[in-house]
Amino acid sequence: MCRRFVAKWRKGRRKAKVDKFGQRRHPSPDALLGIRRHYLLTFVKMALFVSCKMPKVHFQKDSSNSPVVRFLANFWPMAASKEQRGDPQWVAPNTQQDVPQDYENLGTIFGYALLVLSWFLIIITFPFSMFVSFELLSLAKCLCFMCVCLKVIKEYERVVIFRIGRLIFGGARGPGMIFVIPCIDTYRKIDLRVVSYAVPPQEILSKDSVTVSVDAVVYFRTSDPIASVNNVDDAIYSTKLLAQTTLRNALGMKTLTEMLTEREAIAQLCETILDEGTEHWGVKVERVEVKDIRLPQQLTRAMAAEAEAAREARAKVVAAEGEQKASRALKEAADVIQANPVALQLRHLQALSSIAAEHNSTIVFPVPVEMFGAFMNKKEE
Repeated sequence: MCRRFVAKWRKGRRKAKVDKFGQRRHPSPDALLGIRRHYLLTFVKMALFVSCKMPKVHFQKDSSNSPVVRFLANFWPMAASKEQRGDPQWVAPNTQQDVPQDYENLGTIFGYALLVLSWFLIIITFPFSMFVSFELLSLAKCLCFMCVCLKVIKEYERVVIFRIGRLIFGGARGPGMIFVIPCIDTYRKIDLRVVSYAVPPQEILSKDSVTVSVDAVVYFRTSDPIASVNNVDDAIYSTKLLAQTTLRNALGMKTLTEMLTEREAIAQLCETILDEGTEHWGVKVERVEVKDIRLPQQLTRAMAAEAEAAREARAKVVAAEGEQKASRALKEAADVIQANPVALQLRHLQALSSIAAEHNSTIVFPVPVEMFGAFMNKKEE
């Protein structure tokens, strides 16, 4: 097969070198396109021929991460033995121990074949379309192919590349420009910036059987791009769901008074639980904040009435304490005045001075009873 391919290639080169007048000529774009198609089909035939000559192995469905191997196990009957192809009741083995060692070897060899085929496509598409023909169509093809193969990664992004279903060596790529091989490379971009997620209002039943509505905000970022791709389907969505359940569970263990007075401690507890739960997903929780704790209207009115009654009770207590202190002070003053009669006269004079300071039309002048004692005694005599 290889000899026939080489012979046809040499014959085509001899025909393309000179025309009937003996002058050297160049192939047209259509001829180049036909030559490329011929080379491509021949390369595919050679790859299939080589893979058919490999040792026969028994495939197990859904037992490998390689999509190529799964495709072969489902749709390539030549991979099975003659007995298995002839028996309609044959079923692929269900245990990993039944799969020979050549199973992984075949997937690796076929993956290398696809890799070589992809590089072959790159080579015959990029250089020939750029240097052999300078037509606008060929230039457009080249630019389109460059857009497919070359990817620009920003400073805050990383790219995880899978080649034939397997993670390529070197981990995440970026920032800068990376090269992706078409057909066999798949990639995912991961944003490393901090994501702020406003947790929807959660109706939570507290430890003392009070229903409250709690709002919170969670700040997190992707710390390990490979783990966020391999270990979970959607790391951001999973982190959001875990934040809702964590907030509900953490507040369910607190009473209403603890919720209202220990917000910082509750936020720290939620942050610790979230960070431990998302570490395997490659996510780092930066901060958790409890925005608001809303109570039902009936409970709010009841708490307001209770607070008002408490304030009134405290006011009455304060007033009673003031009256008690005032009575004690008056009693002490009366005792002092009773012990010293001159003090009563001084108090009388102070009252007179205060009356004189007022500009009233009616003045009541109090006279001590002792002043009329002499007159009262003379009248009696």
